[in-house]
Amino acid sequence: MKNFIARLASGALLAVASGSALADELNMRVGVTEISRQVYELHMIILGICVVIGIIVFGALFWSVFNHRKSLGAEPANFHDDTRIEIAWTVIPTLILILMAIPATQVLVAMYDTGGEDMLVEVRGYQWKWQYEHLGEGIKYMSEMRTSIDEIEGREPKGEHYLREVNQPLVIPANKKVRFLITGNDVIHSWWVPDFGVKRDAIPGLFTAAWARVEEPGLYVGECTELCGKGHPFMPIVVEVKEEKDYDLWLEGKKEEAAIYAATIGKDWSHEELMSKGEDVYKISCAGCHQADGNGIPGIFPALNGSSIVQGPADGHIAVLINGIAGSSMQSFADQLSEVDIAAVIHYKRNTWDNSVGDIVQPVDVLNFKTAQ
Repeated sequence: MKNFIARLASGALLAVASGSALADELNMRVGVTEISRQVYELHMIILGICVVIGIIVFGALFWSVFNHRKSLGAEPANFHDDTRIEIAWTVIPTLILILMAIPATQVLVAMYDTGGEDMLVEVRGYQWKWQYEHLGEGIKYMSEMRTSIDEIEGREPKGEHYLREVNQPLVIPANKKVRFLITGNDVIHSWWVPDFGVKRDAIPGLFTAAWARVEEPGLYVGECTELCGKGHPFMPIVVEVKEEKDYDLWLEGKKEEAAIYAATIGKDWSHEELMSKGEDVYKISCAGCHQADGNGIPGIFPALNGSSIVQGPADGHIAVLINGIAGSSMQSFADQLSEVDIAAVIHYKRNTWDNSVGDIVQPVDVLNFKTAQ
C-alpha cells in the first residue's frame, strides 16, 4: 500500500512538472533583455487580470444557470432595466482598462526610448536576406540562409539548424545599447528577435528604430514575420552577441578582411578561382530562384542554362546583376554583392551546365561598369 501511494504521489508530481514545462513551452519566452522581461511581466499581469475576469463572469453564469434551472421550479424574472447595474458594468470595465493601460504605457515608452545608444546598426531587408551595416565603422555584410536547396527539397536529411542558419550572423557586443535602424529595400519585411523583445517592420523608404542591450553572450535566432513573397520562410535572423573584447577583435578582423577584399578587385583571377567562388555565391544568392541546375521554375523564374543573357555579351550580363530587371523579380545586386562576388557568379554561370562562353569576367570589369553608369 505504501509503495502504491508513493508511486501515485510520484506520478502526480511528474504530471505537475510536465504541465509546468508545457505551460512554459506554450507561454511567451522571458528573453535576455530588460525590455523583453518587462514585456513578459506585462503579459503575465494582463493574462492574470483576464483569467480573474473570466472566472468571475463564467462562474456567475454557470451558478445562475445551475441554480435557476426549470427542474427546480425557477420562474423567469420580469424586469426591464436597472440604472445602477448599467452604470456598474460601464464604470468597472473602464477602470480595469485604465489600470491595464498604466503598465502597458510604461513598457511602450521604454521600448521606444532609442536615445543614448552606444552603437548604430542599419538593418535592411531584401528578398530574401538581411543586410547589416555597422554605421561609423565602414562594415557592411549580407546575412543569407545557409540551409541548402537539397535539404529544403528533401534530397538530403534536414540538418540540426534547418532553416535557422546563416552564412554571416549580425554580431553585436554584450552590455551595450545597440540602436537598430530598420528599413526595407524592395517590399515590407519585419525584423523580429523574440529574445530581445524587438519586432519592427522594415518598410521601403522609411526607417523605424528599435534597441536592445543584451546581457548574455550567445546566439539568438529570429525571423521575418511579414509575408514578403516566395522566399519569406527562408530569411532567418541570427544575432551573435559577444563579450566586448571578443567583439572588438571580430570588428578589427572584419575591417582587415574588407581591406583585403578591396585589394582583390584589381587582381587577375584565374578561371578555377572564379568558378569556385562563383559556385558558392550562386548556391546562396541565386539557386533559390533559378534552381541548383540553372533550369529555373517555368513561368516564374527563367532558366539560366542556355539563357541568351548568360550566353550574350558580358556587359549585358553585368548590367542585369547591377541594375536588375524592372517589372520582374530580378532585383539589383549592386549593394548586396561585392564586385568580386558579382564577377565570380557571372563567370560561373557563363561556364557551367550547358553554357560554355569561355570568356573571363574580372572584378575590375564590374567596377568599371559601375563607375561608367
